[in-house]
Amino acid sequence: MRKIVECVPNFSEGRDKKIIDEIVNSIKSIEGVYVLDVDPGADTNRTVVTFIGDPDSILEGAFMGIKKASELIDMRKHKGEHPRMGATDVCPFVPVSGISMEECIEITKKLGKRVWEELKIPVYLYEYAATSPERKSLSNIRAGEYEGLPEKLKKPEWKPDFGEPYFNEKSGATVIGAREFLIAYNINFNTRNKKKVHQIALNIREKGRAKRDEKGKIVRDEKGNKIMVPGKFKELRAIGWYIEEYGCAQLSMNFTNYKITPPHIVFDEVCKEAEEVGLRVTGSELVGLIPLEAILMAGKHYLKKQGGNTGVPEKELVHIAVKSLGLSDIVPFDPYEKIIEYKLEKLENKNKLIDLSIKDFNDELSSDSPAPGGGSVAALSGSISASLSSMVAALTFSKKGYEDVRNEMANIGEETQKIKYEFLRDIDLDTDAFNKVMAAFKLPKKSEEDKKIRKEKIEEATKEATLIPLGVLKKSVKSLEYALEVAKKGNINSLSDAGVAGLTGETCAWGAYYNVLINLQSIEDKNFVVKVKNEAKEYLEKAVKISKEIKEHILTSLEN
Repeated sequence: MRKIVECVPNFSEGRDKKIIDEIVNSIKSIEGVYVLDVDPGADTNRTVVTFIGDPDSILEGAFMGIKKASELIDMRKHKGEHPRMGATDVCPFVPVSGISMEECIEITKKLGKRVWEELKIPVYLYEYAATSPERKSLSNIRAGEYEGLPEKLKKPEWKPDFGEPYFNEKSGATVIGAREFLIAYNINFNTRNKKKVHQIALNIREKGRAKRDEKGKIVRDEKGNKIMVPGKFKELRAIGWYIEEYGCAQLSMNFTNYKITPPHIVFDEVCKEAEEVGLRVTGSELVGLIPLEAILMAGKHYLKKQGGNTGVPEKELVHIAVKSLGLSDIVPFDPYEKIIEYKLEKLENKNKLIDLSIKDFNDELSSDSPAPGGGSVAALSGSISASLSSMVAALTFSKKGYEDVRNEMANIGEETQKIKYEFLRDIDLDTDAFNKVMAAFKLPKKSEEDKKIRKEKIEEATKEATLIPLGVLKKSVKSLEYALEVAKKGNINSLSDAGVAGLTGETCAWGAYYNVLINLQSIEDKNFVVKVKNEAKEYLEKAVKISKEIKEHILTSLEN
């Protein structure tokens, strides 16, 4: 699965457009980085930049932004309403898709080390990257702000995670971390009464509401602090307010970890609470972007409530989620503007092979261009195999007499849809990797240094071009396992379709294996060659074994 990371650095400049533009342009200068939003604030004198990309690009983009900010922003002259301690005040990394929190933490460490070594800016790590419980909270680290840094740095407990306790007068210090994706989401009501809506906010948010005694007075502890009664959902912040522009009250929420508390679960609960106090939810709106996973979770949730099959194409899940949540209540919901992975695809603006018609793809394939070639066709075969298994699962799900395997078929449908999209992405990835190898061969080779760099880039690109078909080969085994399941347990009338899923799955495996072997011939790293060759052979043997079992089952069933 493609690795996508979001980075949201906050720079201590919100008034000088020239400085802001230079910082943003330094980030944009890195290939593979796409800036989604630039939000300057004059009163806070702070700009929040949101950009996405692959792990290597995002790391480089973040460094370039921090470097440029250190050159252009002088904290000795900075004034603003928002708490801050450095020219680049905070720089969080967020896993969007295909990447773990642990990998994002590694990015923070690499960046922190580089920021100190090259820029001499002390770095603290926060949230998931924190090195101690006291440093998990950004507000704890930032306490005292820039003005308090000289004294703070003298305290042993506040020694930076990267760097010496050195006060960089011009740039201050920077806080770098890893956190979950924050979803800003509002629910709309058929009322102007914000007080009623705020009462719902108090019921559902993690912080909850102040405890009251029988007389309605707030209950306090021995130190005089309010005693809070927690709300229904963790990782959720919420308030009720009135929006003049919309003419309605809204429940405004921030989801700090949608994997723990997803928006659709809260939406359903809010609908119940609204009905209890005589209100009606009219819809909702998304502020900013949302990860595809969160939308797909909602689509599956509502399909399950309808008793429907969740093993449907991605676009149908998106459609169900948008309709069920009423996301177009205020303005039309455009998936290619609001879903972060779709937005990235739009920004990349590539001419993708998977967007071609079958005829045009085959015309391109049959031309004298070396790409697309066998690697892309192997991935295409895998996508066809997964699609056929999904189809058989769907036809079994709704077939009378197969009730005992209904849940299993729903799960197979979901999983094969995921694999299908991964194979489809591999069609273009295989061709892109081949083009990178060709680009490396075109590098200059005039001097000895040129030759050395060219050789390294060719080796690096060829390794990448090898790992893509290896991934396709690995997925072919999983796809064949599902083909075997639907062949044995699926709708008998679709047995031949399950058989073809097996055949295309095996074609995928052999095609990917051939591409691994041919790429390995050009790689000089013998350890890499041996490791990959052994791994590929192991996957191929598994794929062939499963495919043979599918064939035997199909022929036994159809010939007798």
